[in-house]
Amino acid sequence: MTMHLIRGMSSLNTKRRKTKRSPGWEKAQAEHDAWLKARGVHPSQLKKDKVSVTNIPKYSTNDSSVPTSDRIVAIKGKGKANEYSGDYIVGLATMHKSNTVPIGKGDKPEEYARMRRG
Repeated sequence: MTMHLIRGMSSLNTKRRKTKRSPGWEKAQAEHDAWLKARGVHPSQLKKDKVSVTNIPKYSTNDSSVPTSDRIVAIKGKGKANEYSGDYIVGLATMHKSNTVPIGKGDKPEEYARMRRG
């Protein structure tokens, strides 16, 4: 099996070619540079930040921002669980698709048993 090169995707020729420009390209480039300079975003106007390896950030805590506290507050324990103390609901019935339904005093549980999928 041989390996084929896809046209235009070859890495054998690394020679840079001069880009072909239209006749009015220099004028258009000059207008574009003037437009960028008028807005202050031309590459010659942009500030170039050089990050040095030796610069160490200052981690001082002398700024007077938001005051903090050193108090430790007690942790609240688990709340009391809700428990039904009435006498209307007699039990729970499970219908199709695990749908749990409360059964009241006047309801007939046989009706819920018939509602199951057969």
